[in-house]
Amino acid sequence: MLLEFDRPDRCIIGTVGKPGERLFLLQVSQGNRLAAVALEKQQAQLLGLRVGEVLDQLSELGHDVPERREPADMGPLDAPVEVAFRAAAIGLAWDQERGRIVVELFSVDVDDETDENSLVQVLLTPTMARDFSARAELVVASGRPACPACGQPLDPSGHICPRANGYRGPLFT
Repeated sequence: MLLEFDRPDRCIIGTVGKPGERLFLLQVSQGNRLAAVALEKQQAQLLGLRVGEVLDQLSELGHDVPERREPADMGPLDAPVEVAFRAAAIGLAWDQERGRIVVELFSVDVDDETDENSLVQVLLTPTMARDFSARAELVVASGRPACPACGQPLDPSGHICPRANGYRGPLFT
């Protein structure tokens, strides 16, 4: 399966579910086509961060790139949310000829009968890429708060902190 979005109308990181049980998705739309690829939280975080770093590097090289800002699009995912596949590998590149950032999400689904390769390729303008990066940062940060001692996510009921050697009392007073 190959899905190419060379002039997307929208490309965002979003989630489905409550914090602690969220499914992270990269969703892209162009015209009447819509695709969603499942990501791990760390993949979404690093992709957003790296896109921002590439844009900063392009700016230093003299390319016309917007400054860091709040994302313009904080709307929900478009319906229906149908996951095409889970990303196993992600590629990121700058297409000098088109003046766009290229994001490729790749998966290999191994069945007993066939090996099916899946690829979603998205070409983002620098403005769309900057919004994508900013939104990814906000979406990832909107989850559960981190434990001040170990950095692991805190559940509403708390957690067993490895830095406290399993002690459940308050670490800080």
